[in-house]
Parts: sequence; C-alpha cells; structure tokens
Amino acid sequence: MSLRLLPVDPSDWGSQRCRLGAGLMSSLGLSLGSPLLVSVPWGSCLCTAWPRPDLADGFLQMDLKCTTSGLVSHPPARLHLDPGQLTPVPCPKLKGVRITVVVQSVDFKKRTPPGLVHELVKDTLKGVHVHEKHVINLESFGTEIRYVVVESINLDCASAGVITSKTSVEIVGMQTLRHFRSQLQEQQVVPMGGLEEVSASLREMLQLPLLYPGALSSLGVSCPRGVLLVGPPGVGKTLLVRRVVGEVGASLVVVRGPEVVGSRPGESEERLRAVFERARSAAEEGPCVLFLDELDSLCPRRTGSSAPENRLVAQLLTLMDGMEQSDRFLIVGATNRPDSLDAALRRPGRFDREVIIGAPTLQQREAILSVLCARMPVCPSVDMAELAQRTTGYVGADLSALCREAAMHAIRGSSKGSGEEAVGMKHFHEALKVVSPSCLRSSLGRTELSPTSWEQIGGLDEVKLRLRQSIEWPMMYPEAFVRLGLSRPRGVLLYGPPGCAKTTLVKAAASSSHCAFLSVGGADLYSPYVGDSEKALAQLFRQARACAPCILFLDEIDSLIGSRSNSQTPNSVQTRLLSVLLNEMDGIGLKTLERRGAEKILQAGGAEENHTQGQLDCQEVCNKDVMVVAATNRPDCLDNALLRPGRLDHIIYVPPPDQQTRLCILKMCTKSMPLGADVRLEELATKTELYSGADLENLCKEAALLALQDENMEASSIKHTYFLRALSKMSPSLTAQQIQTYHKPPR
Repeated sequence: MSLRLLPVDPSDWGSQRCRLGAGLMSSLGLSLGSPLLVSVPWGSCLCTAWPRPDLADGFLQMDLKCTTSGLVSHPPARLHLDPGQLTPVPCPKLKGVRITVVVQSVDFKKRTPPGLVHELVKDTLKGVHVHEKHVINLESFGTEIRYVVVESINLDCASAGVITSKTSVEIVGMQTLRHFRSQLQEQQVVPMGGLEEVSASLREMLQLPLLYPGALSSLGVSCPRGVLLVGPPGVGKTLLVRRVVGEVGASLVVVRGPEVVGSRPGESEERLRAVFERARSAAEEGPCVLFLDELDSLCPRRTGSSAPENRLVAQLLTLMDGMEQSDRFLIVGATNRPDSLDAALRRPGRFDREVIIGAPTLQQREAILSVLCARMPVCPSVDMAELAQRTTGYVGADLSALCREAAMHAIRGSSKGSGEEAVGMKHFHEALKVVSPSCLRSSLGRTELSPTSWEQIGGLDEVKLRLRQSIEWPMMYPEAFVRLGLSRPRGVLLYGPPGCAKTTLVKAAASSSHCAFLSVGGADLYSPYVGDSEKALAQLFRQARACAPCILFLDEIDSLIGSRSNSQTPNSVQTRLLSVLLNEMDGIGLKTLERRGAEKILQAGGAEENHTQGQLDCQEVCNKDVMVVAATNRPDCLDNALLRPGRLDHIIYVPPPDQQTRLCILKMCTKSMPLGADVRLEELATKTELYSGADLENLCKEAALLALQDENMEASSIKHTYFLRALSKMSPSLTAQQIQTYHKPPR
C-alpha cells in the first residue's frame, strides 16, 4: 500500500502530529500519541501518531516540527511513501539535553539576558518529542526564537526522547537566523574528490582564526588576514571554498570582481566599502568568510597613470589593513592569473598564505571521476583507473563535461532501441573524442592526432622497441621503474633519411601511450617581433608541464634550433630559441601554475593501499616530466649541448628499409588493394633498393592509377605489370652517398 503525502492541516501547525489512517495505525501497533519517525528522501521527521478525521487509509499528513536540517530548507511535497518508511520509536523522558538556539536578529542576541532565553526555550520545549541532531521549529510561538538544534541528549540507549519540566536544558550556542540559513545552503554543496590535502590546508587556515581567535591572541600573534587560491580555470577553486566554508560552519559573502566596478568616479570604492561592511555585520552573527572571486579583474597590477583600477586596489589595501582583531571574518581570493595581481596584495598581513591547486594528478582524476559517477548508472565494466590514465590534462570541469557527454551517448543509444541505459566504457571512449582538456584548447602546439598503431608501420622492430622503452614502458610498468630507480628520459631524437617514417613513429608512440601530444614547427614559433618566439616556446613548455605526462614533438628540429657553431650571427633567433629550449629541458623556472595537484594524497581512514592505487602512484612518479621528441634528417646541424644525456637521452637512427622491411611495407600499403594473382611482392621488394617508405607507398598508388588509366576506370584488380611500369617511371629518393652520411652518430 502506498501513502500519499498531503499538506498539513492548519489546525495541526506546531502540534507535531502525524495524521494517518486507523488501519495503518493498527498494523503498526500505534496508539494515540505514539512517537513515529517518518523517513523521506531528504531526511526524517519525528512526530506523534493521530488518526485522520475521516479515518481513510492511503494518506499521510505530518507537521514538520522536529526534522533533520535537510527538510528545513527542502520541505517534502507530492511524495508517495511506503509503510516501511514509518518506524515507531521509543521516546523516554529525558534527563538532559544540549541545544543550540537560533534567534531572529543580532539585537535580540546581544540585549537579551541568557537566563531569560533559557527560561523561554525551556518553556516552549516542554512536552516536545526530540531526536538527536534534529531541528525543532518554534516559529508558531511568534517569539524571536525561531529554531532549536538538538546537539545531544542524555541517554545512552536511545537517540530520541520527550522533554519534561524536569529535563535539564543546556544552551551551548546561539546564532542568528541568517547565519543558520547560510549554513543550510552550504550543506547542499555537491561532494568533490581529489582535493583532500588542499581542502585540509584551507580548512586549517579558516578554523584557526574563526573558531579559536583566543588561542592566537594568547600566543601574542595576530590572526591571518586572508588566503589566496591559485590554480588554472575549472580546477574547483570556487567549489572548494563553498565546501570548506560549509564544513567549518561559517557564513559566506561572495563578491565577483566585475560586480564591484561602477561607472561613476568613486562608485567602485563605495561598493567595495559596502561589501566589507556586509561581511563585518555578518561576522557579528557568527564566523564569516568574504570570498573575492576573479580577484585579478578586481585588483590588476597598478600602472603609472591614475587609472580607476589603481584607486580600487588602494581601497582594498586600505580596507584589509584596517581590519581589527574583533572582525571575525577572513578574506579568501581566487585567481587563475596570479602574475596579474598587484604585488602589494601578495604579502603577509594581507593575503598571508597562497594555496596552489594544480591540474589534477592521476590519483586525483580517479577520485574526481568516482565522485562524478557515483550518481550515474555506470556499468561495472567501467574502469576508473583506465579513464584516469586517458584523461591527462583534464581538470575537474573537463571531467564533469566528459561524464555528461558519456551519459548523452548512453541516452542516444537507448533511444535508438538498444535498451541499454547504463553508461558503459564505450560511451566514455566516444566522449573522449569530443571533450578535450581545456588547458590545451588554445595551446600553440595542439593538434588533432589521428590514431596510429605500431602494426601500421612495417618493419623497424628495433626502433619500435627503443621507442616503447622510452614512452610506453613507464606507463605500463611503473612499479618496475620505481623499484629500479628509473625515470622516463627527458628527450628522444629520431634521425635518418627523409621518408623513413620518423613522424609516423612518433604518432604511433603518442597514440599507444595515451599521453597529451603537442607538435610544433618553425612556422608556429617564429615571429617578426623580437622576443616573441622565445616567449612562445616557454609558454609551450608551461602548458605541457601543466598536463604531464605529455609528448612535445619538435619536427624538423634542425630548421627550428640549429647549431651555434654554424651560426653566422651569434644573437640570431635560432640561438635564442636554443637557449630557451636548453633551460626548459633542464627544468629551470618552474612556475606555481605548473604544479600538479598536491605532493601527497591522504589515505582516508588509514586503509591500506591497493594494487591499483599503488600503480597510479608509481605512474605519477615515472611520468611527471615532459618528454621532448625531436625528428631531423640533418643531425650534423644540431648543437652539441642539445645532444648530451639529460636532454636528448636517446638518439635513435631510423635506417632506410632493407629488403625484409620493404616487403612488410609493401604488404601494408597493398592491404586494402585488390591485387592480381600474378603480383609478386617479394620481387618488387628486391627491385626497390634505396627506396624509402614514402617511395614504396607512392609506387603502390602509381600502379593503381595506371590500372584505372588502361582499363577505362573499370579495373577490378591491380596486375603485376602495372607495378613494373610504375617502377620503371620512378627513381629512388635516397642515394648510397646520402645514407653513408648517417652512419656516423651525431655525438
């Protein structure tokens, strides 16, 4: 039998009665006035059972006098309940109860004697059934006391009871209605994952001055003024502040930079002063946090002119310096451009501590995905660890968009008649093709990488093995690397004759390792303005480090960098770019925005690390750096400083294909072609000495075109004669003398 929840009758307001049918009361064993706990999706309500006037079953009316805090802000409506959600509870007489009183205004809190409040509360609570951690609504009495929060009751065997005239009532705190409602709003924040250590650091900063100001004053030190949150967009700075403020139990005053700026002279400063007054008045009711979002737009770096922004910065500095010890509010600022802030803000006494939230690491991405998928119907086959590995460079907002896109793919699949509504791994794979990391969307070297497998490259087994050792093995076997103290190399140089698959090898390595991939050439970096090229290369490394592990591919590096010994002009652009590249590969100049998450991930509850978690930890250790992969067919033009171990560690020669490799390439190129029965690929491999892989691919294309030409576009297969005719018209692009120059290693 289902029970329909109806609005409470006006005559029952404040009576704590629950009206239900006589048959249901009998089946539950309830008598008149028996305590009853009703559970609903957002909480529970403690009430007393009374029969309905019409004695009809199937309906329920309850007065929300004693409920959990969730039902205060979200009263239940239009619900259908099951009789199993109604539970009779014993309510013995209470010896004592500890409560927090919620009053209407600050004036009542200041001017009313505590004894009078105690007598008033005890009188209004007489005969009320209460439950631990529930909120008692006293608005029906029409006094300044609006709510009472039951902190604990003096009973070991039960969590509910009835207050009598002999019950000892202890008031442990008093807060205003506005502060109480702001706390209820903060409790509704969506759970977040991956920021445990940063959250603990921020919580410590907020709790110390807000909840224990006397402890600091007894030590003779002043309370911290403010905290600055620094991190890339979408990493969760605003969500983190709301979550931690709710946990601390403080109220939140939010101000975004553009909201303060006005058009009239002096209007911006006036609005900023009003914001501080609002925070000061809110702090009188309880601990308060003033949150300045997008702080860089409010307080940019001051220039020499008397711009309006300069006056606004000066006003904020004055207000922060004018804060007193009695002001129980803390300032929290958030920005993703800390270098754009005025330097006067970033000193102790104003923003005392800077909490840096970097792009999430492997472990943090797995925690974020687990939180996001907690409310989604996800198939058991979905591997969060694999998704965390494939989402390199994704911040929290990107991962949220990824889950939403995967859910949309599942909905489209179910609407087409597949009947599968759960989100599976294939839906996440489809979503990964659509959602890209936001930190790389405007990056200089961002390229759409077509998936390339090792099997699509014929031969070159030794070269493939060395590339896999450098790129794939740290991702697949991180425990072995950590056990032996190994880390992935800083750089790899592929050199060899043109057309021998150097670029294709790099694409295959990037596809198999699921790393972020950035590719740049000379045209991307060179600029007519002095210093722009060096700045672009440094920015490229910053973006790559922010989403490590990342492969940075420098194609035709000889045209991009060159050698200082061969340079006619010692201060050329190539020389300056080489200097920037050497410094960046050595790891000099790491900025705060490039930090990745926290150095240590807290283990909740002291649980032991499982194998998957340990593997993710090892991967983070092995793959924390950016790998530079360069390709050139002129290794003699490179500077010697670039070719030493620690920069380009592995120098790999990509040779021209031998006969066996040429046969593999021909089989690969003709895999989708309808070959005639007389085609002998072994003979073609013998006759194509000094042909590169690009030449062999072109040979197959020419043979197919000849077949279409001779058979008037009606050819159904490619005969051996067409390959021989195409071979007679072509000449190899490589020479023996050219290949001889590559036999001497570049260092």
